[in-house]
Amino acid sequence: MEKIVYLDNAATSWPKPEGMMEAMVHFNRCVGASPGRSGHSLSIEAARILLNAREVLSSLFGVEDMLRIIFTKNATEALNIAILGLLRDGDHVITSCMEHNSVMRPIRALESRGVEVSTVPCSPRGELDPSDIIPLIRRNTAAVVLVHASNVTGTIMPVAEVGAITRERDILLCVDASQTAGAVPIDVQSMYVDLLAFTGHKSLLGPQGTGGLYMRSGLENRIRPIVQGGTGSRSEFETQPDFVPDKYESGTPNTIGIAGLGAGARFILETGIGAVRSKEEALTRMLIAGLASIPGVEVYGVRDAARQTTSVSFTISGMSPSEVALKLDEDYRIMARPGLQCAPAAHKTIGTFPEGTVRLSPGFFTTQEEIKYSITAVAEIASSHKERLS
Repeated sequence: MEKIVYLDNAATSWPKPEGMMEAMVHFNRCVGASPGRSGHSLSIEAARILLNAREVLSSLFGVEDMLRIIFTKNATEALNIAILGLLRDGDHVITSCMEHNSVMRPIRALESRGVEVSTVPCSPRGELDPSDIIPLIRRNTAAVVLVHASNVTGTIMPVAEVGAITRERDILLCVDASQTAGAVPIDVQSMYVDLLAFTGHKSLLGPQGTGGLYMRSGLENRIRPIVQGGTGSRSEFETQPDFVPDKYESGTPNTIGIAGLGAGARFILETGIGAVRSKEEALTRMLIAGLASIPGVEVYGVRDAARQTTSVSFTISGMSPSEVALKLDEDYRIMARPGLQCAPAAHKTIGTFPEGTVRLSPGFFTTQEEIKYSITAVAEIASSHKERLS
């Protein structure tokens, strides 16, 4: 098989730990039942797989009650539950100009129905000053919705500082941890996070089609479910259960996917989130330094591995991001993500709208040799383009 250098981990991590795939195969071969529905031994075993996954995720995020972890099919669904379920006509919500469309689209949809929206400005490097939120707070401010780290620049937001502001004023903080869950230490208690949306298929090293939402105790009384139906509990009633996680988990869950998610998260937990962060930080530091040294290449964001995730966005002068990514793929077998990365607001902030950037994002299994090879590839592409113009 031809060697592939996969640097698109901010979209979906790959490769995955062997344990993740083994857990999914084991479920399909040895369990296969629907959890919590039938009461037989296989159904009980399937339910145990879900509980084990909740337990591991709770340990990673500092959650005291694992039943506060609600499974979804991705972070987008989790954010929709939080945003659409919480905000009502007349409420005010604050968000940032670095958000992914999984935040912006539901918020804009609510704006057209009477929800007031304020956007906190960020620097051209994607940085947010927590104090800029305070003047935007109103009497009807219900929530601040904030990305933990930009999927474009990797810039890590000061969530704990924002959380201190919101908690003091009894405003809910909803955090989009799509880019950080499994890659950056998260403690929902010390960071004052009320709602944490995460996906399973990125740094948690699980399969696609998995994700979840942490919901602080008591919020189930304020947040409506966006889907209702069978839960395997309270079946004698034709109304939705009012307790977590059942209130938000209607229908047969993706048990085979959650088995993989639990195994991926356990790999992170056993490796140590600090060790994961240290390794990825070193790879990111090497990548930023290498790209920044190439004539004609501009690297965006804070350009500081300690203050960002592995997402590194760049452009080559005179070349479109799509053209660069195509050459990386066809000529070097390097997988990159060009364009707007579903975050047009972020690109307007850093000055790369509408063409966007080329994003390279190493993962835990990326090697230093692959980073060096990728830097050389970008340098050759930039040099070749310059020669064609001269």
